[in-house]
Amino acid sequence: MAVSQKQRIDKWLWFARVVKTRTLAGKLVLSGNVRIDGIRITSTSHHIKPGDTLTIAVHEQIKILTVVANGQRRGPAAEAQLLYNDLSPPPPTKEDLKLNRTPAQREQGAGRPTKKQRRQMVAFAHRDPDQD
Repeated sequence: MAVSQKQRIDKWLWFARVVKTRTLAGKLVLSGNVRIDGIRITSTSHHIKPGDTLTIAVHEQIKILTVVANGQRRGPAAEAQLLYNDLSPPPPTKEDLKLNRTPAQREQGAGRPTKKQRRQMVAFAHRDPDQD
């Protein structure tokens, strides 16, 4: 029996342990979160082959994987990692997240007026324009 060079994308994602179940793999593909060589795939029956580059938006991060081999079974994680080369950028560290955090304070004049500003607006609205 000859081994096929192509494999369904949903099976490969499951074999490579990108997602926990084949159903979740199908939902990931159908939602448009998978690209093969830059082309968005929305069909779970789309076939991939070794050499294809997958861009996957999963678990609030972007994974870039190059397919090395087709999966034969869903084995342990060490076996699954042999199916691809991970080209993903490293996730941001906690220190990077702290540096990029924006302050909770608003800019001056943004948002709702303060009590003092409301009093000034009421006084302005009720003033007599002829007395200026």
